[in-house]
Amino acid sequence: MVNLSVAALVDRARASFFFLPVGFVVLAALAAEAMVALDGWLGVDATRIPVVVDATVDSARAVLTTVATATIGIAGIAFSVSLLLLQLAASQYSPRVVHGLFRDPYAKVVIGLVLGTFTYCLVVLRAVRDGGNAVGPAEAVVPNLAVSLAMVAGVVAILATVAFINHSAHSMDISELLHEVTSETLASAVAVWHDEAPEEDLDTSVPSGEGHIVRFLSNGWVQQVDNDALLDLVPPGGVVRLETAVGRYAAGGVPLCTVWPAPNGDAADAVDTAGRAAVRIGTTRTMFQDATYGVRQLVDVALRALSAGINDPTTAQDAIFHNVAVLRDLLSRHGPAPVVNGVEQRRLLRPEVPTPTEVIGLAFDELRGVASEQPTVCIYLLEALHLLCTSTDFPADSHADAALRSQARLVVEGCAASKPLAEDLARVERCYQTRFGVATS
Repeated sequence: MVNLSVAALVDRARASFFFLPVGFVVLAALAAEAMVALDGWLGVDATRIPVVVDATVDSARAVLTTVATATIGIAGIAFSVSLLLLQLAASQYSPRVVHGLFRDPYAKVVIGLVLGTFTYCLVVLRAVRDGGNAVGPAEAVVPNLAVSLAMVAGVVAILATVAFINHSAHSMDISELLHEVTSETLASAVAVWHDEAPEEDLDTSVPSGEGHIVRFLSNGWVQQVDNDALLDLVPPGGVVRLETAVGRYAAGGVPLCTVWPAPNGDAADAVDTAGRAAVRIGTTRTMFQDATYGVRQLVDVALRALSAGINDPTTAQDAIFHNVAVLRDLLSRHGPAPVVNGVEQRRLLRPEVPTPTEVIGLAFDELRGVASEQPTVCIYLLEALHLLCTSTDFPADSHADAALRSQARLVVEGCAASKPLAEDLARVERCYQTRFGVATS
């Protein structure tokens, strides 16, 4: 359970614009105090360092005030650019890709840098004292080393903002955005879709008798599941059947899991509490344990590109072929096992985990319907399916191969049903025959 909570916290921090900038602010405040103390310890020797300026009280205050004012203005620009990018990406490509932009560390580092510089200047400015002031020490205090560092930090903040604007402009390139989604999906697949084949004789049987049903109490997307915690719900030899899966929506009152043997009394309440704690739900889907969410995002970009309001087949082509890279990796692996065997003969049944055939359907079913009236996009789909058939390592008689070839056939049939020009339909049929060796009637 601790691992699930820690993983949830790390995942939330990665998608937040708050945690990293706050860390920069805290570090900047500590650095300012340390630099002021170092200045006091060095005394006049600090000005003998070549890069340190010999400032007066007025010039030190002017430098610190100018840098602080400039950096807080830069922070506003950085925030504005970030929010503008999120808005444009959501409206132009898909609301689902916004989640990936939140995880971009570049924007959070730049915002943290400028806010940290602002905080540093404020803390150092507090240490600058005029000797003529009735309150404070009798002689002026000018932390020259700290002021010099403030000047350097101000210049770095400005350069970082320019680099951030350049980075933001390139990040809105659709190929760059799709590449980021693809990379994150492939990283998620490594953790969930395994290289080794599962055991051949998996026991998927359900014990006789009525089991105890644990139900959700709240609504949201299933983001993480702790298999070990679910196995701990039952005694040795017991069985847990998970009635949901990561990436599914949970509604209050629907079954979460069923356990055998059924506990009684207070033990049932304890099982309910532990079972709900083993499944984390949130307001949005994430890719932490859900590689198929990346497929969903790429499909959404293609669907949005093919919508009447945008009508951008080239962007759809880009998304389709990025999805080929994701599907090739997923289909060359073994999906989540439908059964997880625990210690002392405990079993966790997972009938709702996605199968390769379902992932193929997720990638092509909706696109086929939208692309049926655009023969060129149908050709893109046939090319993508052909690449998958020739690049993945599975037997020709496997379910995945059959599903891919079935999708190719449905692409041609859907295009024919939309009644395009005879020349356009002939192009699609010719591509199908060339790539799959099947003549159309």
